[in-house]
Amino acid sequence: MRVSDDRYSRDRQRIDLALRFIHHEARTRTIRTWTGLTDDRIRKLYRSYVADDAAGHITRHRGKSPQQITFFVRTPLMRQEASVLASVFYLLGVMPALQVADAVPHIAGMQRGEALCDAFETYRMLVPNPRISFEHAVFLVTALARGDELRASLCGDCRGLIVVDRFGAGQRHCLSCEQSRQGRLPLG
Repeated sequence: MRVSDDRYSRDRQRIDLALRFIHHEARTRTIRTWTGLTDDRIRKLYRSYVADDAAGHITRHRGKSPQQITFFVRTPLMRQEASVLASVFYLLGVMPALQVADAVPHIAGMQRGEALCDAFETYRMLVPNPRISFEHAVFLVTALARGDELRASLCGDCRGLIVVDRFGAGQRHCLSCEQSRQGRLPLG
């Protein structure tokens, strides 16, 4: 194999991943961070392959990416969805083995980017009416990898993975176990 063939396949892989991110409505900065493509190249990809696509409308979000951890822990249902997504992240190898203070440079890359897309697509299949956007999913990965505000823990009863606010007070139980403790049937 020639060196140029390898470079071509690497570039093609970056473009394919960028298109997956675009279809998940990721912001330009997020795509640049995970693929290494320039902002100009990302915009051209969008214009060339997505903007004229009549199959569906893809929104190009502007502004800052989500940065508030309260989004994931504000209600028991959101904690449950965040826990499902985090579980899929761990299963598909999106999460690093150890927590890292500066998570983005350590986790953002082609291999984890593809696994991130796979995990998000799996989450959308598992959860009937998903509330977590792709940008929130990227934030969840980085917040869990840092571990300074959010962390993955185990339910005190069933030992299932849950996402918890590191500084939040209260019991550490999943939605199903919380409802069982209160004598109600779990949401199903």
